[in-house]
Amino acid sequence: MTNWIELESQVYMQVTKRTPLVLVKGQGTRVWDDQGRVYLDMVGGWATNALGHCHPVMIEAITRQAQTLIHTSNQFYTIPQLELAKFLVDHSALDRVFFANSGTEANEGAVKLARRWGRQERDGAFGIIATHHGFHGRSLTAATLTGKPQYKDQFAPLTPGIDHVPFNDLEAAKRATTSHTVAIMLEPIQGEAGVHVADDDYLRGLRQWCDEQGLLLILDEVQTGAGRTGTLWAYEHAGIEPDIMTVAKGIGGGIPIGGLLAKGKVAAAFQRGDHGTTFGGNPLATATALAVMRYLVEHDIPGNAARVGAYLMQRLESLKGRWPVTEVRGRGLLIAVDFDRDLSAELQAKLVEEGMLVNTPTPSAIRLMPPLILTQDEADEAVDLLERALEKLGVGATT
Repeated sequence: MTNWIELESQVYMQVTKRTPLVLVKGQGTRVWDDQGRVYLDMVGGWATNALGHCHPVMIEAITRQAQTLIHTSNQFYTIPQLELAKFLVDHSALDRVFFANSGTEANEGAVKLARRWGRQERDGAFGIIATHHGFHGRSLTAATLTGKPQYKDQFAPLTPGIDHVPFNDLEAAKRATTSHTVAIMLEPIQGEAGVHVADDDYLRGLRQWCDEQGLLLILDEVQTGAGRTGTLWAYEHAGIEPDIMTVAKGIGGGIPIGGLLAKGKVAAAFQRGDHGTTFGGNPLATATALAVMRYLVEHDIPGNAARVGAYLMQRLESLKGRWPVTEVRGRGLLIAVDFDRDLSAELQAKLVEEGMLVNTPTPSAIRLMPPLILTQDEADEAVDLLERALEKLGVGATT
């Protein structure tokens, strides 16, 4: 019998810290390993499996499209691509779409578009203001945008013209703005940093500042989009509209796809030949994403994320006082639980034994980003499993 973990150590570049599980099957909110053990999946492909594993609407869309046309270059028009583009435009505040393969590529495209617009509309301004602890991807420019030194310092020299300011600090963004600034870019919720939510007033203040200064507001909704926070897009909570928005993860439900959306006046800065992709927006990916997005909207999956997420946060809040829980943060089904000590690695391992998968963004926190079809009963199950794991670790609240 093949030892898959040993094989990985021999043939795969050692860049990922993996949980020692070989997953072979998924259904709904559950996954199975190669030993037949089942787990409640509270990782959800890093907030990607919006409809869970092997949802019938995705299987049908993939099968139908695979029997028709899987890939052709963007030299030609394809119907699924245009249908998905229209759906996203009709269900967002943006006017134009470009499809890529990932959130990283979408963010690269956002920087290119902003700088192209700055060349035309702002006397060549090219600077981007990003935030400390933000995460925007792994390519060189996306890593430069990312406000976590461990993801970029070893790859210097980095992309020039990108500065960082504290998150949720409007005055810091104002002070960092110069005549060379073209855009402010951030996540509505910093997921990788441990689920830190942007204050609605902060986002409204950034929108007003960008309007006053003639800057672009770019929102990275790669993790927060597609219903994750309880609305279709996280910007809706603050009642604002971005000039550029990047999406990926949940819009494809597990099929690789990313998107760059922009207001018409901004999108017009791109000229033919300025940007492109071989695989981005191919028929298989866009047909699947269209099926996912239609299902999300028609079945009010964002509403389920809001209701079940609020219930799950309430249950998690109730752990304070009995367990070393110090804070519960999040919106919808993007939630972090902070502890008063560095126990997340041990807790993650214990939860695997108990039958639940979580993510550990920091040494003292776990992140929950399950499929958006999670039920209230499954939320109860998750909290029960968490309590059982904490009990077996022998930790209690600090008195």
